[in-house]
Order: sequence, then structure tokens, then C-alpha cells
Amino acid sequence: MIEKPKYENMGDLAFPCFTLAKIYRNSPQDIALELKQKIKIPELFEHVEAVNGYVNAFLSKSTVSTTIVNEIINKKESYGDLNIGNNQVMTFDFSSPNIAKPFSMGHLRSTVIGNALALIAEKCGYKAVRINHLGDWGTQFGKLITAYKKWGDERNVKDNPIKELLKLYILFHEKAEQNELLNDQGREWFKRLEDGDPEALHLWSWFREESLKEFSKVYDLLGVKFDSFDGEAFYNDKMDKVVELLEEKHLLKESEGAKIVETDGNLPPCLIQKKDGTTLYATRDLAAAIYRREKYHFAKSIYVVGHEQSLHFNELPTEVSLFKRVKSVVQR
Repeated sequence: MIEKPKYENMGDLAFPCFTLAKIYRNSPQDIALELKQKIKIPELFEHVEAVNGYVNAFLSKSTVSTTIVNEIINKKESYGDLNIGNNQVMTFDFSSPNIAKPFSMGHLRSTVIGNALALIAEKCGYKAVRINHLGDWGTQFGKLITAYKKWGDERNVKDNPIKELLKLYILFHEKAEQNELLNDQGREWFKRLEDGDPEALHLWSWFREESLKEFSKVYDLLGVKFDSFDGEAFYNDKMDKVVELLEEKHLLKESEGAKIVETDGNLPPCLIQKKDGTTLYATRDLAAAIYRREKYHFAKSIYVVGHEQSLHFNELPTEVSLFKRVKSVVQR
């Protein structure tokens, strides 16, 4: 029932007496005056007033300031620590830039907010696990490998990875507008990558490594450290299991040849597997949620993403709860 007064000149804390007035059949102001007379003012407070049915308490600024400063000096880094989390694990999925592409303002925002939330969780007694779910898989890597093989230069990539790789990717699309065969070559290289071709894997791994070096410059400036850089590629061999489990639990339904999971009435069905058998982001994120639950045994899982992904992450908790494998998923 304690409130913060609307105006600063009315004190730091306020206790409304209107409910008590009804119980004791007296005016709120009389109740407030009676309480004021009976209150023994604690050391941290300067004085108490009874105004318009409220008991308003004024903190002693000097006493509070001295107490807090002394506590900070004595406790040092442990000042403000709580044990709400009781050492339970809370995972934080944030930043998640795309390999071979610039680190955007959206990624920066996610990085800063995600790390701030993780720090707050640690202060509250949780063990924070910071996860950078890299965008490191997809047909674009077949195109990038094709472009590098045709027009790339190793030294240029090493000197300025993101700029050079992005330039090659743009060049591929410009050339592909005039030569459709390039798209076929891109698909062929991605198929080789999926099949574990040594050369394709080597180039993909190198692009990933060089990109991470660039991203790490930003993380080092911000003082952000991650516990995992497992990105989309990491879950390639885990998605078939997700589809199988959904089928076992009779949660998959067929729609025009594709496989979907029906969510609640306010959300559209979630596409899990396309007609050609390929999986999608939802499948990958379900695999990630299950893997993290089994690895970290988290109490809560936080996703720090842009608003444009709100539908996807509104659907994810529903899918997971239907799955009954991950008990708690929180999205932001």
C-alpha cells in the first residue's frame, strides 16, 4: 500500500488512509493524523506529515547518502547483490550478427541491452549464460563461395574481411542478373557445403573466423564476453530430431504439402518444414531452445531481438510449451 507521492514536495513515501477510513468509519485525514502521532520516526527519515488523508514520510537526504556511500565502500563490487535467482541459470540470446555482413545498429542495440540484462541477472543471483546465435548458414554462403572463387583475393579478405566479403556478395548478385548460371553455381556450392565438402567447409569456416575477428573488436570495446558462439550451422544435425519429436507428439499437421504447428487462436500457424523437406528458422530455434535446456538446465531463457522478429518469437514460446521440453522461454 506504500506509494510514491505524485509531487516531490509531498515526501518520498506515502501511505493512503482511505481503506482504513472505511474500516474504522472515520475520515482519512483523522486516520492519517492519528498514525502520524503514533509513528516512531526511523533514523533514515527526517519527518512525517499528515496531508489530505495521506501519511507522507520524508527521507533524511544526508543520512541516506552517508549510509549508501559507506555500504558501497564496504561491499565494493558486491554492493547491490541479491539472491533472487539462487544461482539458477538464465540464458541470454543477443547480438547475433550475420557472418560476412556489417555489424548493424540493430545488432549493437541488441548487444548493449542483452549484456545489461545479463549483468542485472547476475546481480540478482542468477548465473547468466551469454549466447551469440550467429547467422552463419544459408544459401548465401554458396553464392559467397562462388564469388570468392571467381573474383576474390585472400589478402584483401584478410585486410578488410567484412567490406571485401560484402563487396563480393553484391558483385555476385550484379553478375547473376546477367548470367543465371551463377545462381546454379551458388546452389551447387551450398549443396557441397551441406554435404561436408572439404573445400567448401574450409572457405565457410574461414569467412566465419574472419568475420568474428571483426565483430570481436566491437565486443572488446564494449567489454562484452560470450559463453557460446554456436550459430545456425551448429543446429544443422539437430533439426531432424525436432521434426521427429513433433511427429511423435502428434503436433505436426500437413498443409499443402508442408508441415506446420498450430499455435493459439491469435497467431498464424508456424511453418516447420517446407514442401521440399527443408527446415526453417522456427525449426532451428526450436532445436536451439531444446539443446540449451538440456545443456544449461535454465530457469529462464531471454531473447533480445528487434521488433521485426516479434511474430516469430511470439510463436516460439507457444511451440515450446506444446512441446513440453522447455519449461520457460521469455522473449523480448
